[in-house]
Amino acid sequence: MGRKVVILGAGYAGVAAALYLNRKKKKDDIDITIIDRNPYHTLLTELHEVAGNRMDEESIRIPLKEIFRDTCVKVSTDEIKDFKFSDNYIEGREKYEYDYLVIAVGSSPAFYGIKGLEEYSYTLWSYNDAVKLRDHIRECFYIASQTKDEAERKRLLTFVVGGAGFTGVEMIGELAHWVKPLCREYGFSRGDVRLVIVDMLSKVLPVLDDKNSAKAHRYMQDKLGIEIHMETVVREMQQDRVITDKGEFETRTMIWTAGVCCSTSTDDADIEKTGGRQCLRVNDFCQTVYENVFGVGDCVCFLGGNDKPFPALVETALQTAEGAAENILRKIRGREMEKVEVKLHGVMVSIGNYFAVSDIMGKRLPSWLSMLMKYFVNVHYLHEIMGVRGPAKYLKDEIVHRKQDHTFLEKHYTRKMQAWWAVPIRMFLGFWWLYEGIEKVKQGWFESPKLAEFLGMSRGYTPVVDAVTSATAVGGLRIDKLFGLDLKIFNLIIGKATQLIEGNAISSDVFAKLEILHLENFNLVPWVIQGLALKTQGAEMFFQIAITILEIVVGLMLLGGFLTFIASVLSLALMAMFITSTGIYDYTWWMLFASITTAGGSGRAFGFDFWLIPYLSRVWESFWKNRSLKLSFRKRR
Repeated sequence: MGRKVVILGAGYAGVAAALYLNRKKKKDDIDITIIDRNPYHTLLTELHEVAGNRMDEESIRIPLKEIFRDTCVKVSTDEIKDFKFSDNYIEGREKYEYDYLVIAVGSSPAFYGIKGLEEYSYTLWSYNDAVKLRDHIRECFYIASQTKDEAERKRLLTFVVGGAGFTGVEMIGELAHWVKPLCREYGFSRGDVRLVIVDMLSKVLPVLDDKNSAKAHRYMQDKLGIEIHMETVVREMQQDRVITDKGEFETRTMIWTAGVCCSTSTDDADIEKTGGRQCLRVNDFCQTVYENVFGVGDCVCFLGGNDKPFPALVETALQTAEGAAENILRKIRGREMEKVEVKLHGVMVSIGNYFAVSDIMGKRLPSWLSMLMKYFVNVHYLHEIMGVRGPAKYLKDEIVHRKQDHTFLEKHYTRKMQAWWAVPIRMFLGFWWLYEGIEKVKQGWFESPKLAEFLGMSRGYTPVVDAVTSATAVGGLRIDKLFGLDLKIFNLIIGKATQLIEGNAISSDVFAKLEILHLENFNLVPWVIQGLALKTQGAEMFFQIAITILEIVVGLMLLGGFLTFIASVLSLALMAMFITSTGIYDYTWWMLFASITTAGGSGRAFGFDFWLIPYLSRVWESFWKNRSLKLSFRKRR
């Protein structure tokens, strides 16, 4: 009979533990069940983007059935009310027996007994919190635009954030960007809105070094117009004001982000807790006092051989989860457990959409690189739990679907276009490549050497046609240089090729050619071609057949909408080869721009990509999660 592993909580730690067990169990007979009160996983690190109206709320909510599809993990939506550790079961609406239990219930906001804070403040610790706060902020602007009471208007337009840690700084930064369009929408000036952040400590983002903290402080204060009150203790929260040890802030909005404690889900559990956060006590193996009960993530006090617990970070949650899962597998296999190691690589904090600070492995990165690192970390995590679907959706939401104000350039590249509009140009481009390939077959490209004549080069190292020579004639072809831009590394030439018969012009075509590293007598592309493709007759036949086949294949791929992005890249590569060798003519220039247009998902409309891309995505996702190749899937109910 298989061993039953139950994971309580589907946050970062719970999901990581379940996927690790699924991936590493191999031939072990293990029954894995993950339980959460919600049927979805929430990207808690992105809550501020929803609360600040940068992203749609669905961008941070991922259905658990989507995460665990094609795995052996069972998903149950339930709220556990009873813990029977001695009898190896937990109970909610259903009873869940287990051989091993992983508690990953996360954390909850800590109010530290401050009077009125829990009743009147807004928190930012769940999907519902983010949506509720976003709607409240918009409502404050609407009511302020309707009221005639000046004092009440000021209260409505004053927003206070308690806590200058990661969540507080990210929230106030996001809000600072959102208030600008809100002011335009409801007829206020930016000066009518007051943004305040308070903290009892002496600097913002205390986890970071002094330089990064000061950098963030200056940006918030000077660029975003945020009032920063450090060494200020919140004493009381009333319905219309925040009372501190240094005065009051009249406001209808207090966003509390100043601390966390263990989730209330385990309040009634008979298990040892410790520390100010009242987290579950675990040993170096992430075991609680019960040998078959493990604790991971924000809900535990994990020391890992240190004097103080590791901070409540995503990286901590992921590493403790995988460490506990590995120890469960070791116990099942009768092997000795290993101590769980947590190695933190750094932190990143975004303050709005255009600024971030980071400390990565002791290095302070510039703002733009910090933003890129934040995107990279999210992309990496989403790939781990969703395959290519996760990063694709995340980047589309962040770059294209972002709801806040866009810069002038962003307003243009974030415009959406239906894929079927690009179908005609995809079909025409595909037909043209197919036609070009078939014509080469008819001309005998599979039978005898043709490439040298096509490229205008001799079989050796002496050029036959020099496209940059003005008013020369070789074999009845006159090349006239119309325009030249000599940048040494890149030289652009626009000329006219005129076909002559007995001195009379019978055709004239304008062409463009890009030369790379044409320095005095050295020209990179002809040198490579003559030294490689035209070195021997066998090489010439190989390359000309490869070009012909490639043109036919690209044409068929585009016509069928089959892996259209790859086909478009290959089309661009062919055009790049031609523009740097023979040049591209006025009747083929359009192919360069058509290749760019068709790369934007045109194969998903009236093409095989409509079915193929989701299928390949699922194959990769299944392989990545299970480490085994699966090519067929049952239809989902």
